[in-house]
Amino acid sequence: MTYLLALDQGTSSSRSILFDANGAIVSMAQQEFRQIFPQPGWVEHDPLELWRSQWSTAQEVLSKAGLTARDLAGVGITNQRETTVVWNRLTGEPIYNAIVWQDRRAEPVCRGLREAGFGEQVQRTTGLVIDAYFSATKLQWILDSVPGARDAANRGELAFGTVDSWLLWKLTGGRVHATDVSNAARTMLFDIHRNAWDESLLELFKIPAALLPAVHPSASHFGDTDPEILGFTVPIGGIAGDQQSALFGQACFRSGLAKNTYGTGCFMLMHTGEQSLVSTNGLITTSTAQTDKTPTFALEGSVFVGGAVVQWLRDGLGVIERSADVQALAESVPDNGGVIVVPAFTGLGAPYWRADARGAILGLTRGVTAAHIARAALESIAFQSTALLQAMSRDAVAAGGQAVRELRVDGGACVNDLLMQFQADLLGIPVVRPRVIETTALGAAWLAALGLGIFGATDALESQWQIERRFEPTLSRDEASTRMAQWERAVGQLVSG
Repeated sequence: MTYLLALDQGTSSSRSILFDANGAIVSMAQQEFRQIFPQPGWVEHDPLELWRSQWSTAQEVLSKAGLTARDLAGVGITNQRETTVVWNRLTGEPIYNAIVWQDRRAEPVCRGLREAGFGEQVQRTTGLVIDAYFSATKLQWILDSVPGARDAANRGELAFGTVDSWLLWKLTGGRVHATDVSNAARTMLFDIHRNAWDESLLELFKIPAALLPAVHPSASHFGDTDPEILGFTVPIGGIAGDQQSALFGQACFRSGLAKNTYGTGCFMLMHTGEQSLVSTNGLITTSTAQTDKTPTFALEGSVFVGGAVVQWLRDGLGVIERSADVQALAESVPDNGGVIVVPAFTGLGAPYWRADARGAILGLTRGVTAAHIARAALESIAFQSTALLQAMSRDAVAAGGQAVRELRVDGGACVNDLLMQFQADLLGIPVVRPRVIETTALGAAWLAALGLGIFGATDALESQWQIERRFEPTLSRDEASTRMAQWERAVGQLVSG
C-alpha cells in the first residue's frame, strides 16, 4: 500500500491527513494555534508555533494509523496563502512574527501605489490588484520595521517565504529554500506569464532578490525530509496554496471547471487553461497548481463572510447552540418569510468590492422568527456565491469560452444539504459534492503523487474523484432570477445608503 501524507497548514489550525493510494482518508490530526493581534487590523502568527503544530500533527496522524515514516511514499504541503515569514538563513530563526493574509497594516502603502498609477502594471504582470492582502507590502514592512533587517537582506543573510517555504525549510533541515508557482503567484512579485520573479516589481517594492525562494511547478521533487524530523527520509513531491490545491483536489484539471470552498468565507476558482483572462467583473487572475512548466490559470473571487454568518447566529444572536443546528432551524419554516440577510460584516468582496458596506437584515415584519433569519442567513451564502459565479461566467463568455456547467463544492458548510440545494436552484446548474470533501489536503497528496512519479498523469486521478451527491436545480429560472433580483436590490440599498 502506498501512503501519502498531506500537511495542511491553515489560518487557525495545522492539520495532517494520511491518504492511501486510492485517495481515501486513513487518519487525520489537527491542532489549533494562537492568533496574535498586536494592534487593530494587525494579525500575526508565531512561525515556530506553526512549525511545531504541523510537526506534531504529522507525528500524531502516523501514530493513529499505526504507521511510521518508512510507510510513506511522499509528502505534500498545502498552506494559507500570502502569509509572510522572514527568517535568518544561518540560525533558522524568524526575525519577526508571520504577518497573516488578513493583516491590513500595509494598506496606506498600497493606497499610495494605487494613487501613483501602478495598478495596471501590477495587474498586467501578476493578475492581482494592489492590496495589503498579498505578500509584497508585508515583506516590505518587515524589512523597514525590524532593526537591521534591510541591511541583513542586502547581505543575503535572510530568507523570505510564504508558509509553504517555511515548512519546507524546516522539514529539510534548512537545506531547501523553495516554493511553487501557486504560492509565488500570491506575492505580488511574480510574473505569472513567465513563471518568474519580476525585476521591475522587486524594484517597485524595494525587495532584494537574494531573499526569494526558488520557484518550481507544484508537482516536483522539492527535496527530502531530514531523517530527524519524521524518523526517516521521505521525499516532498507537491506544494500548492490552499485554494489552488482544492481546485486540484476537485479534479478541475482543465478549462471551464470550477469549485467553491465553503469555509469561514467562500473561495471560488474557475480553471481557464493556458488562457490568462483579465476580468471586467471584479475578479483576479491567478496561477493554478501546475504539474509542469507550462503556465495555467484560474479566475478567482472570494466571499468575505460565508460560514462565518452561521457562527454569528450561534455566538452573536444565540439562536443556535452548535453550527450544525442551523439546517434544522432553517428547515422549520418553508421559506425566509421575505427576509434578506446581507452579512457584510467586513464589507463586500467580489464582485461588489465595497469595503464600506456593513451588514443588514431587510424585510422584517412582526411575523418574522429566528428561524426565518437563520434561513435567510444560510441563503446569503448561496446568493453571494451565485453573484460570484455569474461574474466568472460573464468573463469566460466574453473571452470566447463557455459558462460554468457545474459547480464542485467542498469545505465545512458544503455538508449542509439545504444550502447546497438552494445553491443549485439559484445557479440553475448542478452542484456536485465529492465523497472526500477534504479536497485541499487531497490536492496536496495528488500533487505529491505526480511529482514523485507514483501517478504518471492526471487521468489516473480523475477516476479517484467520486461524487457523493449531485444537487440538481428544481427552481424555475424565472423564480431564481426573481430571488437574485431581490438580493441585488438589498445589496444596492446598502451600498447606496
